[in-house]
Amino acid sequence: MTASRPSKLSLYLQLIRWNRPAGWLLLLWPTWSALWVAAHGFPGWHLLTVFTLGTFLMRSAGCCLNDVADRDFDRHVKRTAQRPVTSGALSSQEALLVGAVLALLAFGLVLTTNAVTIAWSFAALAVTLVYPYAKRYVSMPQAVLGVAFSFGIPMAFAAVQSRVPLLAWVLLLGNLFWVIAYDTEYAMVDRDDDLKIGMKTSAITLGRFDVAAIMLFYLIFLSIWALALVGIVQSAIYLVAIGLALLQALGHGWLIRKRQRDDCFKAFRLNHWLGFTLFAGVALSYWGR
Repeated sequence: MTASRPSKLSLYLQLIRWNRPAGWLLLLWPTWSALWVAAHGFPGWHLLTVFTLGTFLMRSAGCCLNDVADRDFDRHVKRTAQRPVTSGALSSQEALLVGAVLALLAFGLVLTTNAVTIAWSFAALAVTLVYPYAKRYVSMPQAVLGVAFSFGIPMAFAAVQSRVPLLAWVLLLGNLFWVIAYDTEYAMVDRDDDLKIGMKTSAITLGRFDVAAIMLFYLIFLSIWALALVGIVQSAIYLVAIGLALLQALGHGWLIRKRQRDDCFKAFRLNHWLGFTLFAGVALSYWGR
């Protein structure tokens, strides 16, 4: 008896990683943190809804594009060989259509904000489109992903303040180092396969210095966010959050020290809790003000 084929809906949900919320939560927490900082507290339900749904939609659209761009590579990688586009269950055209619809829905949400946010959304889209192909030419494509995954920060400031101050770019820079840290953990999972197919990743570029570099990236990220926001948010609560985030980063270092696939993947998936910790520190700092 042959197994029944999965429904189209099931394939679409697989395509956008519906069952892996850690991916879009990694984008959500720094974006929410930026909203709270820009608004000096709760930013209002409208903007919170726009950026929450927009983050989910754009991450999902990015997955569609990424799977089409990497379909010939993914079939040689153990972890990705059964993705819908790679396995042939969905065509590239279908995946791109789903991605385009999701991106248009996200743009519809942006249209409810202001002209500055709308303008910056085109830059965010451009980076999203570039990233899947950076892995062919850039020795550390995680840096390109870092820009893409951090663009919710300047857009949050634009939506609240109708401008993007220097603080937003400083926070983006710090967040970029966090993305490089956790996506290098992710790349360590596939390093053996990526070496065989000629894919460029930070895990390959850093070689035996990968673990040390990841810990340095975590430290740079937390240092930038600590220095940038001390004096802006309530220091004591926020510094406790920074301390807790640092402890989590040290835990990730312990997990990945032996470079085992499962441990590296576990470290990657736990990163959204680190992001949540910082957001909680920011939000609680404004509580009752």
